Amino acid sequence: MAKKKKKETVETSGKRKTAIARATVRKGAGRVRVNHKPIHIMEPALARRKALEPVQIAEAMKRLQDVDISVNVEGGGQMGQVDAIRTAIARGLVHYNGGAEGIDEELRDEYLRFDRSLLVNDPRRKEPKHQMGRGARKKWQKSYR
Repeated sequence: MAKKKKKETVETSGKRKTAIARATVRKGAGRVRVNHKPIHIMEPALARRKALEPVQIAEAMKRLQDVDISVNVEGGGQMGQVDAIRTAIARGLVHYNGGAEGIDEELRDEYLRFDRSLLVNDPRRKEPKHQMGRGARKKWQKSYR
């Protein structure tokens, strides 16, 4: 059986609320960087652990040894950015390891088994404020009843 030929670079994106993360996966030494800083120094620790989930699954399946991942993220809040980062990384690894046929089925199934949001963007958005109220649902109180 012929060996799978891997792609040179893969560019993917992930979104959550208003945060957008763009990941570039290329041949390398297994480094993962977010906004030009190593992902292992990301603070707070809870955000770092959540962002590292797709990386740890790929390491366990031996899909990360020869890959460098560079992620640029902007917009949104801290946890929205973390969710966008993990989606971009997971999608990039699935497409990079897929070779000529496109996607790595085994890695994709493992990500879906762990958490579907690793591969699928969260479509929820903030509901806009309406008139006659302070927010989307809250209304000004009336005292004449």
